[in-house]
Amino acid sequence: MTSQSDSSGAWGAELFNGKFRLAGLAVALAFCLGCQRAHDANTVATVNGKGIERSEVEKIYENNLGESHQTPSKVQAEIMRLNILRQLIDEEIVMQRAAKQNLVATDEEVSDRLNEIKAPFTQEEFQKRLDSQHLTLDDLKREIRRNRTEEKLFNKEITSRINITDADIAAYYNEHKADFNLIEPNYHLAQIIVTAAPMAPQQVGNLQNSKAMNEADAKRKIEMLHNRLESGEDFAALAMNFSENPNTAGNGGDMGFVSESQLRGDPEVYAAIAKLKPGQVTDILPVYGGPSKQVAGYAIYKLIDREVAGQRQLNDPRVQQTIRQQLRDSREQLLKNAFLEMLRDQARVENYYAEEVFRNGAQ
Repeated sequence: MTSQSDSSGAWGAELFNGKFRLAGLAVALAFCLGCQRAHDANTVATVNGKGIERSEVEKIYENNLGESHQTPSKVQAEIMRLNILRQLIDEEIVMQRAAKQNLVATDEEVSDRLNEIKAPFTQEEFQKRLDSQHLTLDDLKREIRRNRTEEKLFNKEITSRINITDADIAAYYNEHKADFNLIEPNYHLAQIIVTAAPMAPQQVGNLQNSKAMNEADAKRKIEMLHNRLESGEDFAALAMNFSENPNTAGNGGDMGFVSESQLRGDPEVYAAIAKLKPGQVTDILPVYGGPSKQVAGYAIYKLIDREVAGQRQLNDPRVQQTIRQQLRDSREQLLKNAFLEMLRDQARVENYYAEEVFRNGAQ
């Protein structure tokens, strides 16, 4: 959960006849800065009495730094730790609310999700992925449990409250009608990319960590994939397992909609795609890179759909689905923000690390 708000102790001020009593505020401020509540040195915050340990913050901090060769300044490091701690506080607030409603993910749910994650890999490959992310198996299980628990809580408290009516969709369409008027044809495409460019296998973004190591390897690999497509294998599955574009491999190669003018920027690609019917794929096409326009790799494109220019009408199912999803997403975000603010207001949070930073930062 990534919501950001200040959950450290609030400074008190009396409101008297519409004005803040500054003297009272000064006394309260001086008192609060002088006090040091007793707590375990390893505990950086508590949520309703439950502690958050310094080691939890440090582990996430170190993981966020990753392989970076830049060392943050002291101030930057403390800002990062404060943000991490805020996230951990918010997560603990949500987990405690879920526990009260008996919505914490079960061991069976965690196990099922873990098996889904492990399915595409051998045990050795799976362990390598854990190691590359500085995670243990127990860390991953905790993350799965937290994510599934949040999902269950938000489904009950937020998603179940959202109802998008036909009238809502019609009103949105009438207010944003111009957004559904395409000035040129659009092509919904998917891609499989293979390159000879050096890249660590774990960075390519496909499920098999599959990476061509040289030009000959790249050509063999793309030909193998094209043959499998010709044999009827699923394009999205092959893209997820073998495509070397980390931006699209995880979505089954889906590039979304591309305008005709964008496609015409590469005449060879445009000519190949323009001949396709929805569902068909191109032959193997070269991918050019660098100012010299040398072949840097190979691509196969699939035409998922083609939209002609003109006004999309309200009775178009794609228009209705787009509007419904936009309305649902925006309302869900609104309710989630309000819900989290309510939970924070109801929680008793003591942020010792924030107090420590505030005291030391003035020196």
